[in-house]
Amino acid sequence: MLLNRRGALGLAALAAAPKPSGPQTKAPPDPQEIIRLWPGAAPGGATVTVTPRVVERSTDPAFHDRFAQYTTDPILTVLRPDRPNGASLLLIPGGGYRWAVVDKEGLDCARPFAAAGVTCFILRYRLPADGWAAGPAAPLQDAQRAMRLVRRTAMAEGLDPQRVAVLGASAGGHLAGALTAGKDAVYEAADEADALPFRPDLSILMYPVATMEGPFAHAGSRQHLLGPDPSPDAVARWSLERMDWTGAPPTFLLHAMDDDSVPVENSLQLLAAIRAAGVKAEAHLFEEGGHGFGIRLIAGRPASIWPQLVLAWAARRGWTAPA
Repeated sequence: MLLNRRGALGLAALAAAPKPSGPQTKAPPDPQEIIRLWPGAAPGGATVTVTPRVVERSTDPAFHDRFAQYTTDPILTVLRPDRPNGASLLLIPGGGYRWAVVDKEGLDCARPFAAAGVTCFILRYRLPADGWAAGPAAPLQDAQRAMRLVRRTAMAEGLDPQRVAVLGASAGGHLAGALTAGKDAVYEAADEADALPFRPDLSILMYPVATMEGPFAHAGSRQHLLGPDPSPDAVARWSLERMDWTGAPPTFLLHAMDDDSVPVENSLQLLAAIRAAGVKAEAHLFEEGGHGFGIRLIAGRPASIWPQLVLAWAARRGWTAPA
């Protein structure tokens, strides 16, 4: 099936974007538009005592490499395209449920989609071990609420509320997967936005932490999500391949075969499970790339084409069609 005109234009814009003639000396400025997730305090925080912090790990002025830890007031950072095409994307970065990265799988991954006309929303979510009453469901509360707010924003701004995708990476891929598979809300309604659907229309999972059991589990994500000694029931309940994916939207998986942090079997097992549930799926496995490659870490390598692959797949499904 051919790309529609708007989708083709988006891919052409990526290909035609000017390439820097020399080393970049300064990181792009941060977007200034922020949406708070909750109208008041986030739910279940009566015993939370952590102090939020954002840590910069990069010593190179050409790029940021920040992570957010101990988040108590979750937010969406909005990156707007110059020419919106009506589609929206919720990005959920990884961080092993210990923190949420800000740049590598957030703003950095959002930029090629914004260049193609997609309005992007990067989620900074709460973490399960910080004392929230919902425990492992606290990040999922934020993800469900975020998807509903993205849809409300789309309705208010003339974007298409039925063309909202999610992109999750690593532990953020686990959270995006739970959001995609989920059928029931995990929090009490806070306002009228909570009447909107929280399931995305398309789901993109990058090197996702999928399973919580067996030799392929990412031990750090499991511990920070479920604690040091989770019950077999909890392990099964939070393993994506064990969830009921019936009725889930089309899903795109990408993973590097040499990922030694989150083995590629996470995606392979999940792919088998979602196909068995009748979910339309596409998967791309790259020979090299390791884990957590985002955009910057695979520049010049075959895996760097992944945003174009996602956009082409999404265009075939009408995601980038005119509103």
